[in-house]
Amino acid sequence: MRRLTVLGTCGAWPEAGRSASGFLLEYDGFRLALDLGYGTFPRLAEHCAAGQVDAVVITHEHPDHCADLSALCRARYFAPERGARLPLYCTPGVVGRVQAMEPTEDLLDVFDVHPLPSDHQVGPFRLDTAPLPHHVPHAGVRLTAPGLTVAYSGDAGPDPALARLAAGADLFIAGATLQGAAGDPHLMSAADAGSWAARAGAERLLLTHFWPGSDRTRSTAEARATFPGEVIAAEEGMTFTF
Repeated sequence: MRRLTVLGTCGAWPEAGRSASGFLLEYDGFRLALDLGYGTFPRLAEHCAAGQVDAVVITHEHPDHCADLSALCRARYFAPERGARLPLYCTPGVVGRVQAMEPTEDLLDVFDVHPLPSDHQVGPFRLDTAPLPHHVPHAGVRLTAPGLTVAYSGDAGPDPALARLAAGADLFIAGATLQGAAGDPHLMSAADAGSWAARAGAERLLLTHFWPGSDRTRSTAEARATFPGEVIAAEEGMTFTF
């Protein structure tokens, strides 16, 4: 099965009944977690056990994108059979940020850390990344396997690198924190997300990282004004089968 599951959709902190940023990408039995913000681990556990995750990619160190890496670490650390270390691809600061929550358990006992931005082969996926503007070091992501390309902007601002990362993507997952004529160099608006999806020639646009309390129908409408393809507002539990 080739499927993307939405684990969380909120930016900054999760609304009631929701989680912060996170996704599970499955490809012929290989399971990759893409960001694990607040409240995403319980949703991940609904789809697979901690020991069944094959790789993790974290775009940056803000806790709404990495806090539940701690929960995954603990679930694997205390498992009866810990197994091999789990490949973790992340930007500088992620390990230190999460390790600060763990006074006794060493993350490096659980994770085999690979730095981003850089390019890697991750199971069936070619992982291509590029630095994107944000308040801390941040990597945009392109995951390619035979017959499938998924791109993810994370929580970054608009940047020409997005056109390459999302070029011809089957699904472009884009942060849409802001609405209206935002003009913030560190965060994208829904209109920005639509514009970059159009430039990249992406097939579908999935908006995520909504500011808590924002009207998601407005975000979708603003993205549709700049992108001619299908625009979807992410919801927890939503799945896409490829």
